[in-house]
Amino acid sequence: MELNFKHQLGLLCVTLLLPAMCTSQDTFTCSRATFFGSPDCYGNPRGACGFDDYGKTVNDGSVAGVSWLWKNGSGCGACYQVRCKIPQYCDEYGAYVVVTDYGVGDRTDFIMSPRGYSRLGRNDDASAELFKYGVIDVEYKRVPCNYGGNNNVVLKVHDRSRNPHYLAILVLYVGGTYDVTAMELWQEDCKEWRPMRRAFGAVFDAANPPSGDIKLRFQVSGSAGLYWVESKNALSFEWKAGAIYDTEIQLG
Repeated sequence: MELNFKHQLGLLCVTLLLPAMCTSQDTFTCSRATFFGSPDCYGNPRGACGFDDYGKTVNDGSVAGVSWLWKNGSGCGACYQVRCKIPQYCDEYGAYVVVTDYGVGDRTDFIMSPRGYSRLGRNDDASAELFKYGVIDVEYKRVPCNYGGNNNVVLKVHDRSRNPHYLAILVLYVGGTYDVTAMELWQEDCKEWRPMRRAFGAVFDAANPPSGDIKLRFQVSGSAGLYWVESKNALSFEWKAGAIYDTEIQLG
């Protein structure tokens, strides 16, 4: 049985323009940022990455939807330092945001939660002024993720999984500056690794998964290029939807 995932982006799709590189020695990239409407200032639980309610409150709600940085879903969970460029209002460090959604705005690379956007300002009054702009010039760079506790790669059995007919795995946390680009499960009867489909965002799935405990491995993209990493833990044959799965793997 294979399920058809649907999600609402709720973000205005306009045009996509790749940003120019800044001249900063810190390798920041110039772009623009805006924010989306949220009555509680947190993230969107229907985000395209598939994080659901976790994507609303992760990193204390400082999250963002991105355009080309989404990378067909492999950019989900990536972390960025974003700082704006209006000296009288903008904090020197800026905001630390986690990618949980896809969205394209008016030449923007970041559509931030109000909670994340407010942290671009020096103080509450400065943040209030930044909200009046609506869209602001920013610079950003990829930074290591460090919101995952023990920093192990953490997976989740997606809530729509149904043992034994359908298994979907959500990449919940990777850490560092790594992206998971593919996932496979071990097919014991054939003695081979079987590819899983990227269903959407950070979710990989497979119909009719192997019976018994399930071994998983994932392809990682990082400074060392592309390589495969096998989880130190097998997924128990009694796996259940919603279960959190610690791979006991730390990257880097």
